[in-house]
Amino acid sequence: DRLLALQFVAAVTVLVVLLWLVGIALRWLLARLPRPRAPLLRLALANLHRPGAQTDRLVVALGLGFSLFVALAVIDTSLSAELAGAAPAKAQRFFTIDLQPEDAGRFRAAVAAAAPDARIEAVPSLRGSIVALKGQRVAEMKTLPAGAWVLRGDRTLTWSAGMPPRNTVVAGRWWPADYRGPPLVSLEDRAAEALGLRIGDSIVVSVLGVDVPARIAALRHIDWSGLGLNFAIVFSPGYIEEAPHSLLASVYAPPGRDAAVARRVADALPSVTMIRVGDVIGQIGAVLGQVAVAIRAAAAVTIAAGIVVLIGAVAAAERTRRYDAVILKLLGGTARQVLAAQAIEYALLSLVLATVALLVGGGGGWFVVVHVFALPWASNWSVVALTLLAATAMTLGIGVIGSLPALRAKPATTLREL
Repeated sequence: DRLLALQFVAAVTVLVVLLWLVGIALRWLLARLPRPRAPLLRLALANLHRPGAQTDRLVVALGLGFSLFVALAVIDTSLSAELAGAAPAKAQRFFTIDLQPEDAGRFRAAVAAAAPDARIEAVPSLRGSIVALKGQRVAEMKTLPAGAWVLRGDRTLTWSAGMPPRNTVVAGRWWPADYRGPPLVSLEDRAAEALGLRIGDSIVVSVLGVDVPARIAALRHIDWSGLGLNFAIVFSPGYIEEAPHSLLASVYAPPGRDAAVARRVADALPSVTMIRVGDVIGQIGAVLGQVAVAIRAAAAVTIAAGIVVLIGAVAAAERTRRYDAVILKLLGGTARQVLAAQAIEYALLSLVLATVALLVGGGGGWFVVVHVFALPWASNWSVVALTLLAATAMTLGIGVIGSLPALRAKPATTLREL
C-alpha cells in the first residue's frame, strides 16, 4: 500500500523534526534558566546546554524510540483488552446456519444433551436487498453514497416483536409487541446516516423476488463487539413472516464442550452447519500476537539505534567529562559526587524524553485505537509506565556507566594531556 507507506514516512519525518526542535528548545531554555544553588544540579544542567552538548541529537534518537514504544504499549493493551475482555466473554462458541424452524426442538435437545448449561439464541432469517429509497430505485442511482454497504448485494435480515439484544434505539420508537399493521423496519443508525434516511422515510426491500415496501420506524445503535446475532435490517412481525425462512442460532457453552456439542448436533441434524467461533477468535488472537511481536521487533531496532547514538555521544564527550572529573577531584569532589552529577544529567534528559514520548506516543496510539480501529480507549497505563521506566533506567544506566572511565583518570596525567 503505497499511500500507507507514504503516510508512515511522512509521520516519522514530522516526528523527527518535532523532536529536533524540542532538543534545540531544551538547550535554549536551560541556558537561560537561573542557575540553581546546588552545585551538582548546576553542573548537570550545564552539561545539557554547554557547547558541544549532544542533547538535541539524543532527544531525536531516543525520543523516536521511546515514542514508538509508548504508542505500541497503548495500542497493544487496548487491543488486548478488547479481545480478551469483550469478544471471548460475550461471543458464542458456535454459529449455526441451515437450521429449519421445524428442527428447532431437536437442535435444542441435542445441544442440551452435550452441554446442559448452554444458552441458545435463535432468530428467523432470510435474504433480501434494498431496491428503493424514498421512492428512488437503487438501480437508477448513478453512484452509491459513501459507506452504503447495506445497498451492495443481498443482506441477511430478520423480524422481531421486541428489541433485539445488544441494540439500543437512538431515534424513533420500537413497534408494539402485538403490532400487525403495514410493514415497519428498523435500520442500523450508521447505515441510515450513510443513506440519508430518517424516521418516516420509506424503503423497498426485495425478498425472494417480492418487493416489500416499509416505513422506517426506528434507528438502532448495535454493539457489534459481542459477535452475536445482529442485523442491520429488522422488520416488524406480520407480513414478512409469510416468506420462507430458516433460523440462525448462536450457542453459548463452556469451551470444553465444543467437541461434544458438535458431535451431538451432527448426529441429530446432519444438514445443520456448525461454525466454531471460538476457534476463529483464537486464530485472531494468535495473528494479533504475531503482529505485536513484529512491531516490537521494529521498535527494538529503532531504540537500538538510539542506544548507539547515546553511546556515541558519551564517547564523544569523554575528553570533556574526564577533564571535568579531574577538576572536581582537585577541588575536593568525590567520585560519588561526580557520578551523582552525571546521574542527575541523564535523569533530567530521561524525564524530558519520557514526557515527549507520553505526549507523542500516547497521542498517536489514541488516534490509531479510536479512529483507525474504532475501538474504545482501554489503555493499560501501568504497562505504559513500566515502558517509560525501563527506557529511563536504560538511558540513566548507559550514561552513568559511560562516565566511569573518567573517574579512573589520574589528575597529573590528564592535565598534561590537555
